[in-house]
Amino acid sequence: MARTRPSSIAKVKAALRPSRSSERVQRAKSADIAGDELSAMVLRACGIARDSVFNVRDFLSDNSRMAFLAIKDCEKELDQIERKIDEHLPDAITRVGEAKARQLLACLKFITDLERIGDLSYSAVMQLQSRREKLPTRDSQQLVEMASLLHGMLEQVHLGFEKREVSYARTVLQTDPEVDRICHALFQRHLAESGPSDGPKHFDILLTAQALERIGDHAKNLAEELFSLAEGRSLRHNARKLSST
Repeated sequence: MARTRPSSIAKVKAALRPSRSSERVQRAKSADIAGDELSAMVLRACGIARDSVFNVRDFLSDNSRMAFLAIKDCEKELDQIERKIDEHLPDAITRVGEAKARQLLACLKFITDLERIGDLSYSAVMQLQSRREKLPTRDSQQLVEMASLLHGMLEQVHLGFEKREVSYARTVLQTDPEVDRICHALFQRHLAESGPSDGPKHFDILLTAQALERIGDHAKNLAEELFSLAEGRSLRHNARKLSST
């Protein structure tokens, strides 16, 4: 029986063993897949945050119990997505190139703001959940208007992240001052209507308005991050310039 030479055995093993270059290609492919999955999670989170604010508007309009439960579910889903991204992103970011790493960092920044939007949406409706009397008409109108604007802003964020298009960020930045204006008008009206000896009358309404205004701030953060993601440069010090163009 013929023996196989040691050198022949080594050649066979070398042939069967994956080359270093193929291993690198495989690692790069798996990293790209992981990065794409994280981006898909963020896109889904954008939709959930948008839907959460849509349900806030419904709750403010008619005190819908279904809307309240939907907001609660959205808040939980956003928490879960944030945990998954926090768990998988550190490993994925060490296995990709610079451009992909920037995208993954953007995903981290996005989910941080989106998770806070979920918290604030739930906080906004919780302020009014135990309220016995109906919201005053003027307050209801202003809060619903704020929620409607915010829903539109988050729809733009969702589309912008999906398409990597700066024009959507511009629309968000142009809308945010109107949210602030309505909130400040509501506060000023309540201050004007209350006397120096009055207690925290309608304090729950003011807290709800404040929560909605903060959602606008987070939507603005998302718009600025969307600009960075699409253009490859920061907008932190030039957001006003973009919103005016």
